[in-house]
Amino acid sequence: MIIPQYLKKDSKIAIVSPAGKIRKEFVSDAVELIKNKGFIPVVFPSCFNEYFQAAGKDEERLADLQNAFDSQEIDAILCSRGGYGVIRILGKLDFTGFIQKPKWLIGFSDITNLHLALNKIGIQSIHAQMAKAIHENPDSKAVTEIFEILKGNLPEYQIEPHPFNRKGTCTGEIVGGNLSIIYSLQSTAFEIDTNNKILFIEDLNEYLYHIDRMMINLKLSGKLKNLKGLIVGAFTEIKDNETPFGKSVYEIISEHVQEYDFPLCYNFPVGHIDNNLPVIEGATAKLCVNEDSVNLKFI
Repeated sequence: MIIPQYLKKDSKIAIVSPAGKIRKEFVSDAVELIKNKGFIPVVFPSCFNEYFQAAGKDEERLADLQNAFDSQEIDAILCSRGGYGVIRILGKLDFTGFIQKPKWLIGFSDITNLHLALNKIGIQSIHAQMAKAIHENPDSKAVTEIFEILKGNLPEYQIEPHPFNRKGTCTGEIVGGNLSIIYSLQSTAFEIDTNNKILFIEDLNEYLYHIDRMMINLKLSGKLKNLKGLIVGAFTEIKDNETPFGKSVYEIISEHVQEYDFPLCYNFPVGHIDNNLPVIEGATAKLCVNEDSVNLKFI
């Protein structure tokens, strides 16, 4: 797995909007924080464009992202926000320039599309907060850890145990992100590879029955069979039908992984939450699920 070069003083960070439209003040605050960290922000031309819910038409968002990918001057790419739209341009991206000069890609939610694409070509990326979170809480651990990773300081996280956890220790490459995006890319060129890896999942605003459907899809497609470990993050604003489904999100997931014996932890701080801790996609990590704590260390 290729590790993009870590950033130095005056390294350039592009800000692009490949998915939903973004408010200017969110990006303005991200620009100021990037400057304060000693880096140079480069806001790409269509960052503030609007085309209904998207940040401009497909060709505009594609052009900016492609130019950021191809640039020999850019060292990292911060996506301004998620929403919806990356999948509309994913198949048109040319990764040739990116492979020639790998750079850190930062984002989550809909940006999972890009993380899985980069994982396919063997380049690490950072599943982490974007411009809105930087605007709302620039001093949070979720934000400050992004810049530590960009400088080459790998994180180690320790969290409280959860009753549904399954004890054990494993080491492997970590991959994952938004469950709905993982599901939507099944049987495509960007389909997730989970073989001998640690998978992490999170989601937002989904129905309980659809979480069940997506977990069954992962099971039937063999994506759970050879996991080293599973990290279950935040599932926020989850909905139910008028006639209840009958299980919580964590109960649904537990049902579909009960036949496996890999280490398993729940309520990990990753997803659509304030404390969305950065995860280095494609990096090797050690997951220890103990009786009294959960430890995730990147090595």
